[in-house]
Amino acid sequence: MNRIWVLAITLVCGATLRAESNPLSADAKADYARVRDYFIRSAEKMPEANYGFKPAPEVRSFGQIVAHVADDQYNLCAPVKGETRQAAYAEIENTLTAKSDLVAALKKAFAYCDGAYDSLTDASAADVVKFFKTSRPKLSMLNWNTWHTWEHYGNAVVYMRIKGVVPPSGEKKR
Repeated sequence: MNRIWVLAITLVCGATLRAESNPLSADAKADYARVRDYFIRSAEKMPEANYGFKPAPEVRSFGQIVAHVADDQYNLCAPVKGETRQAAYAEIENTLTAKSDLVAALKKAFAYCDGAYDSLTDASAADVVKFFKTSRPKLSMLNWNTWHTWEHYGNAVVYMRIKGVVPPSGEKKR
């Protein structure tokens, strides 16, 4: 029995020490994971009939927002992974409209981006990557991706509320 407790304490302390040794990247990963999960749950929760909903004619529909966020997971995370996206900048937004296709594409895009966040350490955060005609540190690229996703999560929340759907961040805690 004592061996199990020692192993459990060792594992918890080891995970804590790894996070403390990389506080910048650990924080960036945690914020990304939170918005990723909220955004995926929003896409799943919104009824398919509301995917074409626009609160005003000049803005994206709910489905277009989902597609846009999926596209930018590739656009903003590829440089951090040392890759170049082979598809058009707005490939998903320009080709998919059905909820099932968009949710699947969103999950796949976030899974792709997970690899960029997983590879980040505080030591590699300052490594500079090319993004079109500019250069940015990896942490800057990933922070851009996170705040951009939060920005569009805010759009999604408004759309959901207008349609009477409670967004994930507004659900009661049990």
